[in-house]
Amino acid sequence: MGSLSGLKVSCLLMLSLLLNSSSGLLLSPNRKIKLGKFPPTCTRIECPSYDVIFNGKAYEIRRYNYTVWMSTSTIDDISFVSATRTGFLKLFDYIQGKNKDEKKIEMTAPVITQVIPSDGPFCKSSFVVSFYVPKFYQPNPPPAHGLHAQKWEPVYTAVRQFDGFVSDDDTGKEAAALYASLAGSRWADAIDKTSSSDPTSSYIVAQYNSPFEYDSRVNEIWMTFNMQDELLM
Repeated sequence: MGSLSGLKVSCLLMLSLLLNSSSGLLLSPNRKIKLGKFPPTCTRIECPSYDVIFNGKAYEIRRYNYTVWMSTSTIDDISFVSATRTGFLKLFDYIQGKNKDEKKIEMTAPVITQVIPSDGPFCKSSFVVSFYVPKFYQPNPPPAHGLHAQKWEPVYTAVRQFDGFVSDDDTGKEAAALYASLAGSRWADAIDKTSSSDPTSSYIVAQYNSPFEYDSRVNEIWMTFNMQDELLM
């Protein structure tokens, strides 16, 4: 996936190192990869369902069936933390009833942030923050100004899990580590093919926990790709 290598990742990481000290987030001192861990949050609130297609070393492949997400417009920022906070506040207003139907909507998990690294001179990246729409509202999610529904057809996703609080320094590193673990696999080939046909293709950071939860935190890096079912055999 070319967008994860070279200038884009390096640029994002350099700026994130500068921003990390002022992000105000607590980091886990002993971060570990959690392979195949079911997020504890999903025992309390609704999460999208998926099938595990393959378990690899430091990653797994999932298939998400039809899902609908409520998403922000593109947020341009040099900080993942800042952009996610900005987007989440808009989505929080949405679930609190700031939508055209004035419906209050139950919180779900994860909140995902699509990261589109920039290769421009100032390294400002683009971010889209999304909220998984509960099943009850999936057929017809309440519309809202400044937000739009993203409808996912069945999609395959390479997933890497990690714990702690996500900082600006984590996103590029974890994405690069996921892609490295996929090297030489058919999944990497599918990701490369998908990204070459979609220049905006990048990676997604999924966060499952409230900011007030300090234990059992689960975060994920997702790389989505297209693949025909018969190629899985």
